[in-house]
Amino acid sequence: MKHVYGPVPSRRLGQSLGIDPIPFKTCNWNCVYCQLGRTSPLINERRDYFPPDEITAEVEAALKAHHPGEIDWITFVGSGEPTLHGSLGAMIRRLKSVTQLPIAVITNGSLLHLPEVRDELLAADAVLPTVDAGTDILYRKINRPAPELDFARFIDGIAQFREQYRGKLWVEVMLVQGLNDSETALHDLAIVLRRLRPDEVHLNSPTRPPCEPWVKPVDEQVLVRAQRILGEVGRIVRPAQGDFDLAGFDNIVDAIVAVITRHPISEDDLVHLLTQWEPERVRESLADLERSGKAQVVTRGGHRHWSCAEARYVDETLTRCHESKVRTQGAQA
Repeated sequence: MKHVYGPVPSRRLGQSLGIDPIPFKTCNWNCVYCQLGRTSPLINERRDYFPPDEITAEVEAALKAHHPGEIDWITFVGSGEPTLHGSLGAMIRRLKSVTQLPIAVITNGSLLHLPEVRDELLAADAVLPTVDAGTDILYRKINRPAPELDFARFIDGIAQFREQYRGKLWVEVMLVQGLNDSETALHDLAIVLRRLRPDEVHLNSPTRPPCEPWVKPVDEQVLVRAQRILGEVGRIVRPAQGDFDLAGFDNIVDAIVAVITRHPISEDDLVHLLTQWEPERVRESLADLERSGKAQVVTRGGHRHWSCAEARYVDETLTRCHESKVRTQGAQA
C-alpha cells in the first residue's frame, strides 16, 4: 500500500496501523534528531498532497485484512507533518464512521495556532504534539522550524487546543544530550507544560539514527531527573517492543524498503525482524539494496542503521574528521 503500513509496534500506542498522508519529508520543522534525515526544503503549505479518498480506501482495506485485536490504534503520523494535509479532519471523520478503533494524530503541533487545524483534530481520540523546549532559543536550535513559525504562537496554539479538546493530549519531549537536558532547560520546559495541561508528558531520547551525527541520547539519570521536574504527568517511554506486520510481502526487498522508509532500524534488528527469510538471504538482499541505491546505510555511534534512499543525513565520519581538524587547528593557534 502507498499510504498505509503496519501495524507496527509503537512506544505509546501498542500495535499501530500507520497512515502517511503526505510525501516523504514534507515538513515545516527540521529537527536535529529526526530519524528520517534533514528536511529540505521546509514546507509550510496546507493542501491535499494525495486524494483523501485514496488514503481512506487503503485504511479500510487494511482494517478488513486484520482480525480483531491485531490493531490497537489507527495513527496519522506520516514521514513529515500530517497536519499539512488539508483534508486531515475529513479523513479522521470518515474513519470514525467505519471503525470503533481509536484514532491518534502524531504531530509537531506547529499548526495548532490555526483555528481550522484545531477544529479538525477535535475528532481524534488522542493528539500527540511535540514540545522539546521551554524557550524560543532552544526551540530554534532543536526543531529548526520554518522562519515564519513563532515559538509563542506555537505554544499559544496548543494551549488553545487544550481548552477545546476532550480527548487525550499526550505531549512528547525528545531529550537531547547537551541541548535540553540541563536543570534550567527542564525547569523552563516545565513552566510551558504546566500551561498546556497535558494528560501525559512522554519523555524519550533518540534511539534511531538522527540526521545530525552529533546528536546523542541522554542517560537514564537525566530521564529520571526530567520526570521528577515535570511531576506526575511525566512518563519515561521505552523503545517499542513487538513485531512489524509484513503480511503480503513475498519479496524481501519490498519488505525491507517498507520498514525503513518510515522506521530506520539497526542492521541487527532488521535481520531479526525478517526471520521469515533465511539470514543469509537477508544479508544478500541488504547488500543488493546498498549497491542499487534503493536504501542507504547510516552509521551512528559505530552502529549501522538502514534508512530509505531519499533521506538526507550528515556523514558521521566526515563530521569526526572536521571536528578533529578544528581541534588540531585550535591547538596550533
